[in-house]
Amino acid sequence: MTLPAKAADTLLEASVVGSFSRIGLAARSRLLPEFTSGAPSTLEGRSAVITGATSGIGYATAAGLARLGAAVHFLARDPARADSARRRIAAASSSQRISYGLADLDDPGSVHAFAAGYLSTHSRLDVLIHNAGAIHPSYQTDDSGTELTVAGQVIAPFLLTSLLLPALLAAGRSRVITVSSAGMYTQRLDPAILQMPASGYRGVTAYARAKRAQVALSREWARRLAGTGVAFHAMHPGWVNTPGIAAALPRFHRAMRPLLRTPGQGADTIIWLAASDPARLGSGRFWHDRRPRSEYRFPGTREASTAARVLWDHIESSQRRPGRHPA
Repeated sequence: MTLPAKAADTLLEASVVGSFSRIGLAARSRLLPEFTSGAPSTLEGRSAVITGATSGIGYATAAGLARLGAAVHFLARDPARADSARRRIAAASSSQRISYGLADLDDPGSVHAFAAGYLSTHSRLDVLIHNAGAIHPSYQTDDSGTELTVAGQVIAPFLLTSLLLPALLAAGRSRVITVSSAGMYTQRLDPAILQMPASGYRGVTAYARAKRAQVALSREWARRLAGTGVAFHAMHPGWVNTPGIAAALPRFHRAMRPLLRTPGQGADTIIWLAASDPARLGSGRFWHDRRPRSEYRFPGTREASTAARVLWDHIESSQRRPGRHPA
């Protein structure tokens, strides 16, 4: 990368608005070698599983992977929306290798059933993408008493990765990609306070804490599975114009709408991570606009060195409690 391009990228990253908005992607796509050195590799013969693909970034990612030739299997809650998404993705990519399974990420039993269904018909998995996410406006818990943001966006991705690990290992060189959020920069991982109480609950804060936890766990997965051929990446897509953002952050959405990225632009780095040569990507990094970035922007947000391991152990033990499916 030339010095002017590197300087421009550094300035964009420091500016936040310039980096996270469509301005940053437009500039970087002209300057950075990750964008200018050729099209992403084909994914013919590869398989991908993605959560949350019926709309927004997830739908754009699934469609992009299908256009590159991947067989795409996605997880959805609603059968009508899932079937509509499957037909639209197939039509846009001219691919018939688009399928889905129904599951509720807030329900461990449902996640188990989805994974079992995939493993019953597939021997390998090349790309697993954790994309599903939601900002809950009020405090809610699952049957075990776990707040839904933690249940669906921290525990469920961990469980799904664990269940699909045999297929990921069978693929030889596979990858797990976790879609985080710029909101995670504002939070510090502390397993003791990850789950917010009902008193003073704020959905946006709960979401940001969960996204911070996702990034830390991705790094912990990379550490524990080093040398196995399974790589782990976390990324944030920038500020994207999605129905979820419009509903959860209406004032932000109104003010920033002209600068928000399209879902396709938000999906760009996810697709690039899925299709790029794994040798150039490594494992355990945090990405934005096709380049590894720092996970920390604000003082006091760096977690204790043991935090990810403590959270890992807590999730594993929670899945072994009576009434839970074992992870």
